[in-house]
Amino acid sequence: MLLPAPPRPSRPNAGTAESPILTTTTPPRLPTHPTPSEAIRLALSLAQDARTTAPPNPAVGCVIVAPDGRMIASGRTQQVGGPHAEVMALRDAAARGASTVGATAFVTLEPCAHHGRTGPCCDALVQAGIGKVVASMADPNPKVAGQGFARLRAAGVEVEVGPLADEARELNLGFFSRMVRQTPWVRLKAAASIDGKTALENGMSQWITGERARADGHAWRARAGAILTGVGTVIEDNPRLDVRLVEAARQPPLVIVDSRLQTPPDARLFEIERPVWIYAAARDESKALALEARGATVTCMANAAGKVDLPALLADLARREVNELHVEAGHKLNGSLMREGLVDEILLYLAPKFIGNGLGIASEPYADGPLTALGEALALEFRSFDAIGPDLRIVARVAGRDKF
Repeated sequence: MLLPAPPRPSRPNAGTAESPILTTTTPPRLPTHPTPSEAIRLALSLAQDARTTAPPNPAVGCVIVAPDGRMIASGRTQQVGGPHAEVMALRDAAARGASTVGATAFVTLEPCAHHGRTGPCCDALVQAGIGKVVASMADPNPKVAGQGFARLRAAGVEVEVGPLADEARELNLGFFSRMVRQTPWVRLKAAASIDGKTALENGMSQWITGERARADGHAWRARAGAILTGVGTVIEDNPRLDVRLVEAARQPPLVIVDSRLQTPPDARLFEIERPVWIYAAARDESKALALEARGATVTCMANAAGKVDLPALLADLARREVNELHVEAGHKLNGSLMREGLVDEILLYLAPKFIGNGLGIASEPYADGPLTALGEALALEFRSFDAIGPDLRIVARVAGRDKF
């Protein structure tokens, strides 16, 4: 299956690079005597493996190296409610019959220090006799935020912080966004022709891109904390908006922006077992009850214009523990999100087709009317270019949005 690579700069025209598989079913082959750099890189690789299963927790990897330099165990974050990476690595060591006394644990994020769905990982490391912890960076969660390191040091464990910090932060950018900004990392996905059209003038859009690009798009859905769309897309396309073209351990919740509660109770999106969160501007009792009977949660959140308050919606999704929000919507909702400065990143699939007249990615997204100067344009930074089958995948980030 195809799953997205961690966003990183790559060369334009990078050939036919494919997204690496991010879910593993067998333990990694352990190097005999890795260098510290190799050990932390393997931990980062394990964290990547957890990207689709860990949310809302951060994706973390851990490897344990014995005092004589042998790598003896590894682990990664399990599904929510399951063990964290450190505990998985300690269990792996026990299963291999390896002693962890005096060993070094290489981990991509500070071990947790609080009782949440699981117990504190720092305590588990201390109890296992770990002598040193090498962590890429501190946990931004206020419930941790250095307390894990402090408890380890207080117990006599040596702590080193910093290796591969940038890569570790990038891997969990959505988690950092939720903890620091109290809002999810918003990634807007679109598929367009080479001239930027997402649909014909009559609204027809299936399919602009090929099968491999569509599967790759489902891989990005799989790692999201939630998928957002607008009621216009629901009515016009009647999509399921689930993960089905790649293997997935979980179905992300679906978020619908629906000011007047027009979502049909018999829409195909209700066929999937997952939370459905509908945000409206006002509650129509009969419509709301019909949707709630299908399992949806209806929340009223209006702005001064009588539409759904989008910044408030994002704040509410953060409270629901959404780290990455994957947007697949029409040009109107895309335009509203961009106009209000809520989009962090764009995931764009370009097909080698020229459509001409048609609908664009967003409708007048930056102002009340057409731009009058190029300096008013939204500035983006290219993160990667990759060929996915016959199509081109571009990841572009709104300039400065990751500086928090």
